[in-house]
Amino acid sequence: MTTRRTILAAFAAVALAAPALAQDIKVIRIGVTPGPHAEIVEQIKPVIAKKGYELKIFEFSDFVIPNQALDIGDLEANAFQHQPYLDNQVKDRGYKIVGVATTVNFPMGIYSSKYKSWDAVPDGATVAIQNDPTNGGRALLLLQDKGVIKLKDGVGFKPTALDIVENPKKLKIIEIEAGQTVRSLADVAAAAINTSYAVDAKIDPNSAILRESPKGPYTNLIAVRAADKDKPWVAALVESYRSPEIKQFVADRFKGSILPTW
Repeated sequence: MTTRRTILAAFAAVALAAPALAQDIKVIRIGVTPGPHAEIVEQIKPVIAKKGYELKIFEFSDFVIPNQALDIGDLEANAFQHQPYLDNQVKDRGYKIVGVATTVNFPMGIYSSKYKSWDAVPDGATVAIQNDPTNGGRALLLLQDKGVIKLKDGVGFKPTALDIVENPKKLKIIEIEAGQTVRSLADVAAAAINTSYAVDAKIDPNSAILRESPKGPYTNLIAVRAADKDKPWVAALVESYRSPEIKQFVADRFKGSILPTW
């Protein structure tokens, strides 16, 4: 697997060779995670080419580096995260990054390679959730919404396992990196997995034994540096992503497991 240091070193080399950014650019470097985000953005290339722009896609294996690379100028945009996650990154790391348009919704699921339904999961079972505050909190809110656990009142979008006040099945909640949740299925009774990782691992999102409602704040977005948000290339990128061609591709390719927001 490519290391963070290797990726950033490669980006540094590209940045040194690149000319200084003008008011408008013709090459847009965009960061995504593997799977659906990468597939969707790949389809944008011919759409945005008609507007006079070239789209270069960089894939990242985690949720951290795309914002880091965007903030330091090694990317012009990224498209992989929802607003609560971006808000948390901006608060914790001081990034001057903003969302400029919503894209698609990936309802999170609880998956199992051992049990066909949630009712079959035994008392005391181990359930893996993501170890970042927003996605881990999202998983806990999903479990609460399905009546599995109860959380303290007023926990917002980032509860932790310490906020669980009722756990009738006495589940053991463990936290692991979001990108490793698929691999954890061999070792746990069930795991919360972001849809992008499930699809990338050839897991049918409709096979989740519990699935999040598509409503709520977890729609994904295109993010850029705050200083760039009003530049012409940003408008071109948003229009190309939210085009009829991409909406049709999402419907045909993902058959309702991923939902466009426009």
